[in-house]
Amino acid sequence: MQHSFLTRSLVLVLLLAAAAGASAQAPAGYPNKPIRFVVGFPPGGTNDIVARALGQKLTENLGQSFVIENRGGANTAIASELFVRSAPDGYTIMLNAPGHATNPALMKLPFDPIKDFAFITLVAETQNLLVVHPSFPPKSVEELIAISRRHPGEINYASSGTGTTVHLSAELFQYMAGVKWVHIPYKGGGPAVIELLAGQTSVYFGNLPTVIQHVRAGKLRPLAVTGARRSPVVPDIPTVAERGVPGFEVTVWYGVSAPARTPRAIIERLNSEIVRALNSPDLRARLTNAGADPVGNPPEQYAAFVQNEIVKWAKVIEAAGIKGE
Repeated sequence: MQHSFLTRSLVLVLLLAAAAGASAQAPAGYPNKPIRFVVGFPPGGTNDIVARALGQKLTENLGQSFVIENRGGANTAIASELFVRSAPDGYTIMLNAPGHATNPALMKLPFDPIKDFAFITLVAETQNLLVVHPSFPPKSVEELIAISRRHPGEINYASSGTGTTVHLSAELFQYMAGVKWVHIPYKGGGPAVIELLAGQTSVYFGNLPTVIQHVRAGKLRPLAVTGARRSPVVPDIPTVAERGVPGFEVTVWYGVSAPARTPRAIIERLNSEIVRALNSPDLRARLTNAGADPVGNPPEQYAAFVQNEIVKWAKVIEAAGIKGE
């Protein structure tokens, strides 16, 4: 009798252990259909460039298509609002950008930027590059500040949308340099660069991957990068801080998340696959050549990073008196 009881107990323990092991793994065959990859900007900008490069590599590795879905507007807020309503089944993911961290300080959001997301990994980091149209006279940051002070409120600058790091870089520059420009917002980096190349605007703090090819082609004049250090992609271009605005620093990042309540096993599977893709020589070279530094970190680190970014940018936005539009 006792032997029978012990046998049944042992079987129960083994069954529970097997169930626990199964819950720690993604569903069998995952993914077995295309995955929707939401991007909060129109095609042509850095978000789109990064998402398509990553999506292509993931498609190659997993044998299922990662379908890019561009939903521009409100600095990723429109895409995020739709995204958080998606089924938490691993078949919808989103590329997060700095707007995810700046929006809470600039607008009222219909979702929680932390609780409604399951953060997977930080994909890449880069800088903005301060560029001007070739017809605009300044050839350095110092000259840009001088001409801006002589013509307050007469110089226009483009942005990829209110609250983007492109917009905030320019606002922070004006605040720290003591100049005043006119803001011309666009619905993404792609449209903003098209207008800049046409000479409709004069100044732009573009994400490196968005503008680097135009700088190399001589269609835009670079003045400075926005990071704390020079970019290895354009080592001859100084930082804004080096050229007359001490303490100026803006960095740009891109990460991937899933809707909240997505099973942990799926988050871990996506994390491992994205990190594997980022470590592949061809994708690393593609991103690096475009001016983006691949990262790939654990979900917990990425979640903590996003929380810190929200706090950091709230302080910057308040100190500089930046308002949403």
